[in-house]
Amino acid sequence: MKNDKTIPRIAVGALALIMSGAASAEPVEVQWWHAMNGVNGERVEELAKKFNESNDQYKVVAVNKGNYDEVINSTIAAYRAKRPPHIVQIYERGFMTMLLSDAIVPVQDLMDKTGHKVDWSDFIKPVAGFYSYKGKLAAMPFNSSSPILFYNKDQFQKAGFDKPAETWGEFEKQLYVIKKSGAAECGTALATDYHWSLIENYSAINDQPYATQANGYNGLDTEFVYNKTLVVPQVARLKKWLDDGVLQIAGQGFSPEQLFTSGKCATYFASTAAHSGIERNSKIAWSATFMPWEEGRQPKNSTIGGAALWVIKGHKPEEEKAIAAFFDYLAKPETQLWWHKATGYVPLTNKAYEMAKSEGYYKESPTREIAIQQLNRGTPTDNSLGFHFGNFTQSMFAQREEVEALFAGKKDAQQAMDDAVKRGNEVLRQYERLNKGKY
Repeated sequence: MKNDKTIPRIAVGALALIMSGAASAEPVEVQWWHAMNGVNGERVEELAKKFNESNDQYKVVAVNKGNYDEVINSTIAAYRAKRPPHIVQIYERGFMTMLLSDAIVPVQDLMDKTGHKVDWSDFIKPVAGFYSYKGKLAAMPFNSSSPILFYNKDQFQKAGFDKPAETWGEFEKQLYVIKKSGAAECGTALATDYHWSLIENYSAINDQPYATQANGYNGLDTEFVYNKTLVVPQVARLKKWLDDGVLQIAGQGFSPEQLFTSGKCATYFASTAAHSGIERNSKIAWSATFMPWEEGRQPKNSTIGGAALWVIKGHKPEEEKAIAAFFDYLAKPETQLWWHKATGYVPLTNKAYEMAKSEGYYKESPTREIAIQQLNRGTPTDNSLGFHFGNFTQSMFAQREEVEALFAGKKDAQQAMDDAVKRGNEVLRQYERLNKGKY
């Protein structure tokens, strides 16, 4: 009987050890703050779930923190309060701000430190090049995009055209014919990120100097100069379209995308990532093509938009291992191919791109390849490498306000761009004063 009484005690002790082991086997959790909403927000949640199910050591918790500006502001506040997330999704405009913040761990250093061997040379050059500093990736490319031109096939055919023309001049003529013929109420819907698609990428594709030392890696003495380029007649063109009813600004319950998917406007300049929303919501026959360029010019590559994932420093070694494991998972061709198909963003590696081609994906979905081809077109110049400016968001807002003054008839195109450049350069000088010696 004495032995019988000891059996429960032994069992309890063994159970305690088992439970203790189970508790210690809980996955290491990391917080990922992101700015994706709608369809692509759902894809982010799905991506985190796929990673979590692929292993039992680590768990990524994806948390939407609003739009891109809200994410970066929340990150700054959390870092100052010494409660930062592990991973943050920061748009490409925040590159210099994050790089010189002293708050990040360069992603390539993290991967090397944790023993992950990622073939960085396989990353698509315009994407990897943008997020690199001194030969190393500072952030993990994530949702990279490029603007393309979506169009309503039926409305173009009704007006007598097969597809949008390649050059701006001929494309403009088409839009006026489309409106005059009644094929559509308006020629094009103005996207909320028009500064990126119709001004910045216009500069890159037409090989126009947007700024001196445009890539920002030669020092902090960058100067905006787009008021002395073809950007001036470009924004004047947009103003004329607006006055003539060829261009329509969203309002009265309609988003720019809805102006296109509802059939009100015949075209829509938007990120390739708009594919998922257009495919889900559109009831029209649509297709897409490359961005136009000015006649007589050799078109260059477009520049990327979207965002990258930055690692915030100050976390435990096991949490850094979890971050690295997640990034290793992201870099796999299979993951990249799934992300590309699910969202419309470009695949980040050549292996994933080749995998898509070998599967015949672009025969089935040809418009999904346009952004990749456009990013890889020609040999990049200093004008098409991409833009790295300090406090880029502030200078961009200044430019938008000046364009809106042009649209409202308060200024002409030259004055608006002169004032935008002046205000933008003031932002750059302020950033330079605050960051001298960090570069």
